[in-house]
Amino acid sequence: MTDATSAPSGDGALTLTRLADLGTMLRRSDIALAVGMMAILVVLILPLPPLLLDFSLAISITFSVLILMTSLFIQTPLEFSAFPTVLLISTMLRLALNLASARLILAHGHEGANAAGHVIEAFGRFVMGGNFVIGIIVFTILVIVNFVVITKGSGRIAEVAARFHLDAMPGKQMAIDADLSAGLVDEKEARRRRKSLEDESGFFGAMDGASKFVRGDAIAGLLVVLINVIGGMVIGILQQGLSFAEAAHAYTTLTVGDGLVTQVPALIVSIAAGLLVSKAGVTGAADKALLSQFSSYPKALGMSAAVMLVMALLPGIPLIPFCALGGGTGALAYLIDRRQKRTLAEEAKKTEAAKPAPAEEPMSATLKMDDLKIELGYALLPLVNTPDGGDRLTEQIKALRRSLAAEMGFVMPAVRILDNVQLDANGYVIKIKEVEAGAGNVWHGQYMVMDPAGGQVGLPGMHTTEPTFGLPATWIDGSLKEEATVKGYTVVDAATVLATHLTELIKGNMSELLSYGEVQKLLKELPKEQAELIKDIVPAQITVSGIQRTLQILLAERVSIRDLAAILEGIADGLPATRNPTMLAEHVRARLSRQLCAQHTSPAGYLPIIALTAKWEQAFAESIVGQGDERTLAMQPSKLTEFINLVREKFEQAARDGEAPVLVTSPAIRSFVRGIVERFRAQTSVLAQSEIHPRTRLKTIASI
Repeated sequence: MTDATSAPSGDGALTLTRLADLGTMLRRSDIALAVGMMAILVVLILPLPPLLLDFSLAISITFSVLILMTSLFIQTPLEFSAFPTVLLISTMLRLALNLASARLILAHGHEGANAAGHVIEAFGRFVMGGNFVIGIIVFTILVIVNFVVITKGSGRIAEVAARFHLDAMPGKQMAIDADLSAGLVDEKEARRRRKSLEDESGFFGAMDGASKFVRGDAIAGLLVVLINVIGGMVIGILQQGLSFAEAAHAYTTLTVGDGLVTQVPALIVSIAAGLLVSKAGVTGAADKALLSQFSSYPKALGMSAAVMLVMALLPGIPLIPFCALGGGTGALAYLIDRRQKRTLAEEAKKTEAAKPAPAEEPMSATLKMDDLKIELGYALLPLVNTPDGGDRLTEQIKALRRSLAAEMGFVMPAVRILDNVQLDANGYVIKIKEVEAGAGNVWHGQYMVMDPAGGQVGLPGMHTTEPTFGLPATWIDGSLKEEATVKGYTVVDAATVLATHLTELIKGNMSELLSYGEVQKLLKELPKEQAELIKDIVPAQITVSGIQRTLQILLAERVSIRDLAAILEGIADGLPATRNPTMLAEHVRARLSRQLCAQHTSPAGYLPIIALTAKWEQAFAESIVGQGDERTLAMQPSKLTEFINLVREKFEQAARDGEAPVLVTSPAIRSFVRGIVERFRAQTSVLAQSEIHPRTRLKTIASI
């Protein structure tokens, strides 16, 4: 007895084994999904009993409700990234059940209302009330709502979202790379963001295609209904011997009930798809997002309450519903408004309590100097912020910084602009390192006119002197601008006059503005090949300060340092002989012969020169005392005065002839001659014979 009860029989053991195998298969989700898809395909081929059809229809309705609830409760669309796949499966399930119910309706529709199962019978009786005309109308409305309204709108949203996400992907990827390069995020966070970006793009792209499933499902449901009605009536009348009225009632009732059973889940899934694609940009569950956004504007609720109360007073409008809704909405608006004000007051108190006491400005801040500063009188403030929103002066300063960087290889410091009530209303002062370097007066809204020939302008206005070059000029009203242009005068506005003055002052003081930090920045930005040269000479043979001083000497003579690689090569060549920055600059100038000659070549294509005669070459050579880096010029004052007068005379005569020549000397005395000339003609260039490029065409204007 004990043995018989403790040991299962052979059939029982086989049953337990099969149940264990089924449980193992169900725990394997991949196998379960494969079995489910195979079951859907089997339903398309084999007939389905009414009981199993009822069970399958219940699964379809439950599945659609589950999809809708999931779409409502998710925080972001990517949390339901499997939705396109789910949508395909649900669509295939409904189509398979459509085919199975159609087979039962056509085969057994003449037997009664329960021929296709009790679910279809219940929908036919409950929704239609036994009247198939009502059922047809309800079914048609459901199809229109699903196909025309929900499916079309959600499909359009998905299409636009997919397009915009695809277009924005390169920019978003560049932003992630920029944050990674700047150290704002680490590599792990960057990979997570890239993965999220790829998933988002793929999701909306899949949703764009998946929306076509819903649309096709609606069309298929409508066609199945028409086919079932027409086919059922043909079968009922011709094969089953029913009358037209009996066949129409039987088959139409079953078919419309079947259509309603399949269209209701389709409508639910369509709503879920619409909620999902329209959720882009909204974080949080749908209820919280909607309530938080609706409750953020109590004024909108208050206006809605007022409209409902006004409508309640209209003749024929029921008073109680509109009054109740209006009063409730108004009370809700009042409560939300009070809560928002209380929250704002609390936040203000917290902010005030957490606000630190104003810290005393450190003494080191008073030591900070502005490299470039422009102080304006109060009448010139519109030059910075014009009434139409433009920034004339600031835009010209930006353009000046770009042009100087391209022309001289020198990035000028930022210019600080501020007002100074102690200045004249139309006065300005330009300061370099807090020391006044230039000043002048300009009139906003007027134009400065100059005669290119250097004479006085024959127009009514205020005669003055141009602040940059000291030329005679006249400020005229804007109404005379066209007349001045026609007469061939040079016409410039106030902002341009100030910007030109700033440009000349910067070019004359570039050597002072080239800081140690700027030189370090220029060296760090060199290509890798030139960076190797820096490693060879710094700091073993020369310091960064030595390079800075050499560059300053070049800039003092307005030699562009943009070709920094050639300059460094020249410094490296000269280091074995000397470490004196002045002598190194002479080595560099020989390297830059092509650039120096091109800089002074006339529009006609030749280099105008004034040569130093052998007499003065010998006079300068004999006046140099000392050896090596200690050499200095010790020329008699009378001879220096004679030389200065000759140089001034020759260059003024060349200027009258329309030429802008350079002074050419031997390499040994060039730096000493330049030191004398820059004191009275700072813009005159002095070139050594070794700095004349072999391919340059020369034209001798005069000799000294």
